[in-house]
Amino acid sequence: MKVIDSHTEGEPTRVIMEGGPDLGSGPLSERLKRFQSDFDAVRSFAVNEPRGYDALVGALLCEPHDPSCAAGVIFFNNGGYLGMCGHGTIGLAVTLHHMGRIGLGLHRFDTPVGIVSVNLLSAHEVQIENVASYRTREKITVDVKGLGPVTGDVAYGGNWFFLVQNSPFALDMKNINALTHAAQAVSDALAEHGITGTAGEPVDHIEFFGPPVAADAHSRNYVLCSGGAYDRSPCGTGTSAKLACLAADGAWPPEQDWVQESIIGSRFIARYRLDAQGAVIASIRGRAFIVSEANLYRNPLDPLADGLR
Repeated sequence: MKVIDSHTEGEPTRVIMEGGPDLGSGPLSERLKRFQSDFDAVRSFAVNEPRGYDALVGALLCEPHDPSCAAGVIFFNNGGYLGMCGHGTIGLAVTLHHMGRIGLGLHRFDTPVGIVSVNLLSAHEVQIENVASYRTREKITVDVKGLGPVTGDVAYGGNWFFLVQNSPFALDMKNINALTHAAQAVSDALAEHGITGTAGEPVDHIEFFGPPVAADAHSRNYVLCSGGAYDRSPCGTGTSAKLACLAADGAWPPEQDWVQESIIGSRFIARYRLDAQGAVIASIRGRAFIVSEANLYRNPLDPLADGLR
């Protein structure tokens, strides 16, 4: 399997260029189901130890179903599959440019949850326009083991998030373990209370917010991803969900930059517009850099041939 690794504001992406599973044709949503049901061992092989690590997000490059798109992509991680991935889309655009497959300017990528617009501004900087984001539940409180009552919003930005405005711990790297345990406890409480997305999907991303460190930023976040690792970037789908909440509250106007810091201090510059139906369409701008090209090998005699699951 031939892969190219990059990082987007600190968060890694591994693009499978060759050697991935043949998922056939059809909409990306159907091919994701085929990937999950028939080829899940390939997902584990590509991102889990000993070839990968918990923070790594995989991106299977596919032929798009929509002929207007430059590429199709299915995102996944150590825990399963993602509808969309903001940092991964930025990383994919930089990777395809690195390979000479796309030039600077506007492109469209086909994903399982819809088409994402991509503006490759330079070899390393990308602005994406996400699928529609929205909030479904506001200021709901759950009793969380070890934390007590925790209040947050349920929102969608390509994945499902529970957004907590006041982080239970200071958003500092020294608190990573405490933040991770707290976020996992919140995730467990949501599952116990039956709090889901609109079609029963697990709310599998937890996002804590606090004040920024940089004077020109608006917020700092910690995001626990669905596989149990924290996002090193400010999280593109999580920032989209945040903008949906701000828009619903009338707390931030359209077409104005919102600077979102990550737990490591990297940043996305985000804004939103309202489409003809009034839906929040978020755009996220960030940087990605290629870090390696590699061949991954599978030996059937290896007891961990399909990765440490």
